Amino acid sequence: MNSCERFGENVFNDAVMQKRLPKETYKALKRTIEGGQSLDPEIAGVVANAMKDWALELGATHYTHWFQPMTGITAEKHDSFIKPRGDGSVILEFSGKELVQGEPDASSFPSGGIRATFEARGYTAWDPTSYAFIKDGSLCIPTAFCSYGGEALDKKTPLLRAMQALNKQALRVLKFFGNEDVKRVFPTAGPEQEYFLIDKADFRKRPDLITTGRTLFGAPPSKGQELDDHYFGAIRSRVSAFMKEMNEELWKLGVYSKTEHNEVAPAQHEMAPVFSTVNVVADHNQLAMEVMKRVADKHGLTCLLHEKPFAGINGSGKHNNYSLSTDTGVNLLDPGDTPNENAQFLLFLAAVIQAVDKYQDLLRVSIAFAGNDHRLGANEAPPAIISVFLGDELTAVIDSIVSESAYNGHKRESMLLGVDVLPAFPKDNTDRNRTSPFAFTGNKFEFRSLGSSQSISGPNTTLTTAIAESLCLFADELEGASDFTVALNTLIRRVLKEHKRIVFNGNNYDPAWVVEAEKRGLMNLKSTVDAAPQYIADKNVALFKKHGIFSETEMHGRYEVRLEKYVKVINIEAMCMSNMAHTLILPAALTYSKEVALTIEAMKSAVPSVSVDAEKTLLEKLGKEITALSKSLDGLDKAIAGQDEELGLLKQAAYSHDTVIAAMDEVRKHGDALEAIVAKKYWPLPTYQDILFY
Repeated sequence: MNSCERFGENVFNDAVMQKRLPKETYKALKRTIEGGQSLDPEIAGVVANAMKDWALELGATHYTHWFQPMTGITAEKHDSFIKPRGDGSVILEFSGKELVQGEPDASSFPSGGIRATFEARGYTAWDPTSYAFIKDGSLCIPTAFCSYGGEALDKKTPLLRAMQALNKQALRVLKFFGNEDVKRVFPTAGPEQEYFLIDKADFRKRPDLITTGRTLFGAPPSKGQELDDHYFGAIRSRVSAFMKEMNEELWKLGVYSKTEHNEVAPAQHEMAPVFSTVNVVADHNQLAMEVMKRVADKHGLTCLLHEKPFAGINGSGKHNNYSLSTDTGVNLLDPGDTPNENAQFLLFLAAVIQAVDKYQDLLRVSIAFAGNDHRLGANEAPPAIISVFLGDELTAVIDSIVSESAYNGHKRESMLLGVDVLPAFPKDNTDRNRTSPFAFTGNKFEFRSLGSSQSISGPNTTLTTAIAESLCLFADELEGASDFTVALNTLIRRVLKEHKRIVFNGNNYDPAWVVEAEKRGLMNLKSTVDAAPQYIADKNVALFKKHGIFSETEMHGRYEVRLEKYVKVINIEAMCMSNMAHTLILPAALTYSKEVALTIEAMKSAVPSVSVDAEKTLLEKLGKEITALSKSLDGLDKAIAGQDEELGLLKQAAYSHDTVIAAMDEVRKHGDALEAIVAKKYWPLPTYQDILFY
């Protein structure tokens, strides 16, 4: 495959539009995409016809409005291009109205009460800023999804609103610095996607993986990731074949898949794309997760995207690299060679720091869900406390500004490795901090707390809106200033001083940081149940309403969707665990116990004097753990039955967290203990050893 020639071959991208659309139509569409202008309905008809002809040439028979409801995955309803003629034959048509608007059922998607189940009407609306593409014989048109009343029911609409808000406020700020040529400011992102690949045959033998995406039982293997020998190791041929086809499929869809490597945990890997506009990247990441699963299946593998599919080894995240760019090609978070003299950079840096500090609770909520609760704060993931890593140079710059002292500067060093044949190269101005939830990495921030299975739209909507609010406040203050330079310096100094508490360059895993963070007044929202209520706090509702991202109704709907999903996920996991223990683990342990007992009887019958102490000890251990498992199962079943749907969602979620999960932990403890002593031929499930080292 010639990757250059075939890249984007299934995408109705700019090159295709320029070739197939009339010149004036193309210009009008570009004004919509780049300038945010409304699209003329007549133009939509011309675009639809060209899109249809292109799709038919590539073998498409159907079209679909491809959207992202609050399930966190994508949705699509397919219609063929055929239209009946009066003589029993058909013609192929695709109108501008069909391109611009669709009408899926809105009652069966999560809405948090925005839509009642008997009210079905909803609408999808074409997002021309994200290219249409062909997948599985259908023309897929990226769209927003809203209710009959106009409320957003999806992940895309709020993100587009946030981008619009940021653009408005950033342009206000940039004019102070004489940037009159900038017409658009937009966030860019590059999400690093972690995932596990396991053998499909093992996956099919694990009801927990099939039902929940993670293992509910599993004793630690004799070797896990202790030797760090998997990280960046040679990629096995079977996995390499998967990656090759994954890249080819993603490239054909215009997804900028760039980097691939083995991750820390056995059977864990990572794919990272090239940076692009955040709403496009959000679409691409949804496609990437879908392609990974489909291609893995073709190779006899299963791709696991759960945040913690295996206990005791690293889980999977999605590191969201984030920056701000202009349509003139400037990265507003690039400090340059002299960041202390770069006032524009310092102002945008201050905007990010203030945004993260003021809305640390919102950022925490944006990555809070049942799967990520298993991961945050573990050894491979940032803690639940949100903080910002800046590195030595930027921290020194901030210290000098806050203290109004001279900045001595950091001389950029060269790396000399002591071997003449090895080249010298410039050392970066900051180290990396893998424990930080929100780390500056040279010219961007890496929001490291996202879960591997989640859409990046929610966290980026929150982050973008919070930064827009900072820029709005800055612009309001600077517009009324009589002396811009004095006002700018005063503003930057005050903001950095007020919000410096959020900056922490140390080890976020250190227990001392928890104590220090509390002293600083930072929030430690350890679970989804702790974090969720912050979403509808007055200041957060006010933020989203002010910038037109969400109405109060939309926010309360999303709050309910988050809690409802949390309760459902925990309940599904609990019921799956109970079923596995009752029907697989207990019968296997009892069968093995019977075999051991029969062996003892046979040995004593054959040789009365023979010692059977070891066998009796084993039988006692089996009996003890079987009894304990049975008792803990009774507790789990009672916990499941005790969930009261009459209570509010927050109380249901708290019950799931405090009671159901605690009961599950007890069942798992005894189930895993039995796995460690039951003979392998009796054990009904593939073990971690089987799964991770296939």
